[in-house]
Amino acid sequence: MSDTHNSQSAHDGHGFETVAIHAGNTADPLTGAVVPPIYQVSTYKQDGVGGLRGGYEYSRSANPTRTALEENLAALEGGRRGLAFASGLAAEDCLLRALLSPGDHVVIPNDAYGGTFRLFAKVVSRWGVEWSVADTSDPASVRAALTPKTKVIWVETPSNPLLGITDIAAVAHVAREAGARLVVDNTFASPYLQQPLALGADVVVHSLTKYMGGHSDVVGGALIVADPALGEELAYHQNAMGAVAGPMDAWLVLRGIKTLPVRMDRHSENATKVADMLSRHARVTRVLYPGLPEHPGHEVAAKQMKAFGGMVSFQVEGGEEAAVAVCDRAKLFTLGESLGGVESLIEHPGRMTHASVAGSALEVPGDLVRLSVGIESADDLLADLQQALG
Repeated sequence: MSDTHNSQSAHDGHGFETVAIHAGNTADPLTGAVVPPIYQVSTYKQDGVGGLRGGYEYSRSANPTRTALEENLAALEGGRRGLAFASGLAAEDCLLRALLSPGDHVVIPNDAYGGTFRLFAKVVSRWGVEWSVADTSDPASVRAALTPKTKVIWVETPSNPLLGITDIAAVAHVAREAGARLVVDNTFASPYLQQPLALGADVVVHSLTKYMGGHSDVVGGALIVADPALGEELAYHQNAMGAVAGPMDAWLVLRGIKTLPVRMDRHSENATKVADMLSRHARVTRVLYPGLPEHPGHEVAAKQMKAFGGMVSFQVEGGEEAAVAVCDRAKLFTLGESLGGVESLIEHPGRMTHASVAGSALEVPGDLVRLSVGIESADDLLADLQQALG
């Protein structure tokens, strides 16, 4: 299997848009096809015992289509190794089992994806890993949550669903002082808007299902690392555990990534217009979007992000039932979980994506509505939200 760093190095000096289209996407040597083939295959003919062609023997261990995606991911995040998984949670599970042992401790954010919290609280904790919650937007809070057994600091920025912002470089400094690894979930931003490894993170996590795929037609996850040795360790666990991205899924994500820059520009542009309108609406009590100057993380986001992304959350007067009613009245915004597709989605986190955090330190407000702002006409999106708010 090829070294993903070779792909990154081959594109050093090129702009992000060029890398997104070309990294890992070498022309097929047999036919000249400009799109990597879908190698829908489980096993490979060997040239004698142990004589592997290009390092391929079995598609759980490696598949050429998945390799193309992994090279692309490493290049986009400026990493030395990229690994593609069957889902974002499969990537997180592999990472935690590779990095942690019974008795270790993890600092997790006070705002995070409900599935990530469930993985820590209901799965990883069963084999003796301890965790505590910190406000990762405050490096002092992270430092206070550390113990002598802390091995990992976990960050989402922007966070899900409250759109909190963490200063990655500042928390990376805390992690280095503690001898812990910093893991950053970069799903909401994508590597086009933010590159955590360059800011000192050790591992980047993605749900490829979201902005990287971009079309609500694939489920996938990824890990990208700066340290080749850690990459080898993760690759060993990926092969041993087996939750790999299939070739068709890898191909779909590769196709989505080619338009990631232009999509993220439009997502960010539309989300800014939506946030501005909501901030002036009489029925909206609070808008959570890092692009707004009044957002507490605005200055940090402006420093470490290219733009502010397509996710907007807001709170409405009238409490939980009023928030649910807004979701039900939306027409162009589709009521649904997930995010990052070209179409706009609306959801009630407390009853949907974040039901698993109810009663915990990560519980979300009942009056909260979360939007994944798509790339439709901004005027149409604004009109739909105005009628949904009543």
